[in-house]
Amino acid sequence: MSEESVTRELFDRWERVWHDGQYDLIPSCVGAHYIRHDEGGDRTVTREAYAEELAKTRAERPDIRVVVYDHSFEGNRAWFRFAFKWPNPQTGEPRSRAGMQSYRIEAGKLAETWITLLPLGSAWTDAVAQERWTSPPPIK
Repeated sequence: MSEESVTRELFDRWERVWHDGQYDLIPSCVGAHYIRHDEGGDRTVTREAYAEELAKTRAERPDIRVVVYDHSFEGNRAWFRFAFKWPNPQTGEPRSRAGMQSYRIEAGKLAETWITLLPLGSAWTDAVAQERWTSPPPIK
């Protein structure tokens, strides 16, 4: 199996964790220690601690979606141009945050990530997103 196929399968599972709450897939997606460079700073979290963070995010924003507009896989690296989209739990008003995220993968699992997010309310101007995280980007 090619490295790109392994990466594609990884992100197909990771999408199911995020969108469907299939937390049982986390051990097949995240290494024992996951280095994160995000708004919280640079830190290393255990797989279990990150699973708790993810569950908390989904509890606070039950209908959150990660909408991908473009991505690339190259060797043990991946990047995504995406937006978080969710309804405000109190009002139902749409919320969004656009971002870019890159990953380093080891042994077919997420090992390190760098994420940058634009302010609340930000969105990409693309009219159409990818059908799935690993689908080809729409033709413009």
